[in-house]
Amino acid sequence: MNRIAVLTSGGDAPGMNAALRSVVRSAVLEGIAVVGVQRGYEGLLEADFIPLPAASVSGIVHRGGTILRSARSEEFKTEQGLAKAAKNLRNEGIEALIVIGGNGTAHGAWELHRKQDSPVVQLPSSIDNDLGGTDFSIGFDTAVNTALDCVDKVRDTAVSHDRVFVVEVMGRDKGFIAVHVGLAAGAECIIIPEVPYKPEVVCEMIRKGRARGKESYIIVVAEGAADGGAVAADIQARTDADVRVTVLGHLQRGGSPTAFDRVLGSRLGAAGVQAALDGQFGKMIAVRQNSLVPVPIDVVWKEEKHLDLSLHELAARLAT
Repeated sequence: MNRIAVLTSGGDAPGMNAALRSVVRSAVLEGIAVVGVQRGYEGLLEADFIPLPAASVSGIVHRGGTILRSARSEEFKTEQGLAKAAKNLRNEGIEALIVIGGNGTAHGAWELHRKQDSPVVQLPSSIDNDLGGTDFSIGFDTAVNTALDCVDKVRDTAVSHDRVFVVEVMGRDKGFIAVHVGLAAGAECIIIPEVPYKPEVVCEMIRKGRARGKESYIIVVAEGAADGGAVAADIQARTDADVRVTVLGHLQRGGSPTAFDRVLGSRLGAAGVQAALDGQFGKMIAVRQNSLVPVPIDVVWKEEKHLDLSLHELAARLAT
């Protein structure tokens, strides 16, 4: 193998640069030239390629986001777009394409491999940690720690002013971030998509607590379970508590990756290059019980990932 390409696609996640660095350095050590594709699949359609020698990834392991940038691409989803992307790879002499991204990236990689027979390997990256087939994805640990730092700061003001703070975190379909942040922060309540939101239960918990002298509360809400503003309105209407809302939003995507995500990205990058050398195309490098295992890319959506609800139950018990 003489020449490979790498791209980052979909939502950015802290640790992407660590994975990118590892791909480049691992390939160069094998005598393989690396080409970077800028702006994800959109850049692939435009043949927006740049050389990535070993020196090009110096000083990026600690940086959030992605130096290759990312973009959405509607054209790539079409048959014509897939054919154009495959042609650009062939014209550039690319013998393997390593993609770093989440669910949407996985669908694109699978279609490119299945319909155009392009040699693709995926590395899982998603702050939501909701990809099937893998225990962890790049960016999750950093997002949790970023949100936790914010909740800890909110707790200070909640206690100072005897307030209820509703903190909305990311998690459209799954409550991984909310549960891990809520449990680590000692939140009094965690609202997640996996458990139906019941305003009366939350408000009764607050009323009982206030009756025994507890005045401040942290309610962590996953965006897919309920709107933070709506939860605050429910509490305001049913209790006499002073309620505030904090929506963390895209703040959770940024920042310097944690040691965990830097190590994970580095491990995945090296494993991705090895998978390409072994001809393991159409595969994602999954984390399973701390081992890295190539699995078919389509397990991302075929193998639904379930949150360990015992963590949600533990958080509730410890909050009483």
